Amino acid sequence: MSPLLIVASMAMVAALILYSIGVFGEKVSGTIRFKHLLFFVGGLVFDTIGTTLMNRIASQSGGSSIGLHQITGGAALVLMAFHLVWAVWVYNKGNEKAKHQFHKFSLGVWSLWVVSFVLGILLGTGVI
Repeated sequence: MSPLLIVASMAMVAALILYSIGVFGEKVSGTIRFKHLLFFVGGLVFDTIGTTLMNRIASQSGGSSIGLHQITGGAALVLMAFHLVWAVWVYNKGNEKAKHQFHKFSLGVWSLWVVSFVLGILLGTGVI
């Protein structure tokens, strides 16, 4: 396994851990808090690093075609960025109802992200 793949994989796992802590921490607490925003930022940063490195690996090996994983991964990354922007807005300007219901959107974005994450593992290991 190449060192670049190891670093990319570690970044993706860090993104999964941080984003999951943020999403489920928000759900359990019943409202959005500043610490959740920090976990969302960390998840987005590590996902971006991992995605960038994985794209570099794919282009070096000639496997950079657009497929289901690239589509779901790209959509998840864009949604994560939008989710962060909206989370900051809700945290700063939203009413209490919006703060208490934000977790519904968070869970949807997280679910899409996890589908892409698992798909990447399955494709990368040759299972599918």
